[in-house]
Amino acid sequence: MSRGAKIALGALGAGVVLWILTNFWIALLVIVGVPVGAYFLLDSSQRTRLRRVGRKELGR
Repeated sequence: MSRGAKIALGALGAGVVLWILTNFWIALLVIVGVPVGAYFLLDSSQRTRLRRVGRKELGR
């Protein structure tokens, strides 16, 4: 199993547990809010680099 698949399965498991233990909207806020908050904590140069790498991986 690839590293990305392991991370995806871990995130899915954490999301399901969070959803079961809390309200749906709280779980959704955490699942969406944490990555968005981490993105906004990056410098502008780091955001640019992240977007460039993301496009290359998509084959653009």
